[in-house]
Amino acid sequence: MNIKVSYKPQYIKAEETVTVTELLRSITKQFDTSFYQGEILKPLQIERLLNQHVDDLSGGELQRVAIAACLSRSADLYLLDEPSAHLDVEQRVLATKVIRRFAENNKVTAMVVDHDIYMIDMLSDRLLVFEGQPTIKGEVHGPFNMRDGMNRFLKNIGITFRRDEETKRPRVNKLDSRLDRAQKAEGEYYYSVK
Repeated sequence: MNIKVSYKPQYIKAEETVTVTELLRSITKQFDTSFYQGEILKPLQIERLLNQHVDDLSGGELQRVAIAACLSRSADLYLLDEPSAHLDVEQRVLATKVIRRFAENNKVTAMVVDHDIYMIDMLSDRLLVFEGQPTIKGEVHGPFNMRDGMNRFLKNIGITFRRDEETKRPRVNKLDSRLDRAQKAEGEYYYSVK
């Protein structure tokens, strides 16, 4: 079985002296469509960057263009390594929505590796949990549904999460606080179900 993969690496750098328009247009025939403009360019806030040279972009601008380039390729599987790097909180939310909507609308799989738990929380349906010693040994477990995967992951690092009442974003409970102790006692590290 042949699977086409589109990959956005963790470390990105601009090696070409082309404009953002030239780069993206070279990747997809959809560039000039209203669908592409509305689903990729506008939500990733790339419209104002279109005439800039890729090698002149800031880290966050380059990251957004790299996400757009990854999603612009025709593939069965989209691998995005650290798509939240260099993005501010608002841009992370927008990028997360673009990636999730893209995968759902195109009935493809997007696999994301990221250290931003909020992004993973908003983006994921299932998790793989890696355990072990960095650079020495490791094991992968799963895939898990979100609750089981996050409970396993958070238990391993000894923290519990709650949802912020106003923003609904995940928040780490203060270590040994009343809520932290209560969630650990019920085995719910990832949002108490009560």
